[in-house]
Amino acid sequence: MSIYDFSYVSIEGTPIGMSEYRGKVLLIVNTASKCGFTPQYKGLEELYRRYQKDGFAVIGFPCNQFGEQEPGSESEIAGFCTVRYGVDFPLSKKVDVRGDAAHPLFKYLITQKGFEGLGSGLKAVALSAMFKKMYKDSYDDNQIKWNFTKFLIDKNGNVVNRYEPIVKPKTIAAAIEKLL
Repeated sequence: MSIYDFSYVSIEGTPIGMSEYRGKVLLIVNTASKCGFTPQYKGLEELYRRYQKDGFAVIGFPCNQFGEQEPGSESEIAGFCTVRYGVDFPLSKKVDVRGDAAHPLFKYLITQKGFEGLGSGLKAVALSAMFKKMYKDSYDDNQIKWNFTKFLIDKNGNVVNRYEPIVKPKTIAAAIEKLL
C-alpha cells in the first residue's frame, strides 16, 4: 500500500486519485477556516506558489472535527480561502481526519508518521495541556490532534515527516527544497 492507492473528492466535487501526484513532493494538511491556525493558509499558499513549478503541491483537507471550526459548506470554504488568503492549491471536500470515520488517506498517514509531541515553548506547552484535557487517554496516540497537522511526502510517495499545528509552513521550506 502507498499514498498513491488513495483518492479524494475535490472541493468542486471531482474525484482525484493521489496517483495524479506521483513524482511530486506533497504537503497534505487538514485545515479549518475559524481556527487560531487559519492564518497558516497564507504560508501554505506561499510555499505552493514558490515551489509549484519545481514539482511541489499542497493539498488541503477541510475538517470540522476540532472545535467545529470548519462549519461552512464546500462553496463557503472555497470562497473564504480564495478571498481571504488567495488559496490556489487544491482543496478536498470536508473530511474527518481522526477516529473510525477518518478519511482512509489520513488513517494511512498516521500509520506512517505518528505523533511525537509538540516540542517546547509556551505555545507548545499550552496546546499540549489543552490536547491532554481533550483526549485524556488518547493524547499519546498517533491520531491527528488539531487543525493544520501537516504531512510531507517525497516524490516516491513516502511520508517523510509529520508537523504538528504549531509548526508554521515557512519552517518546512528547507525540507521541501531538500526533497525537490
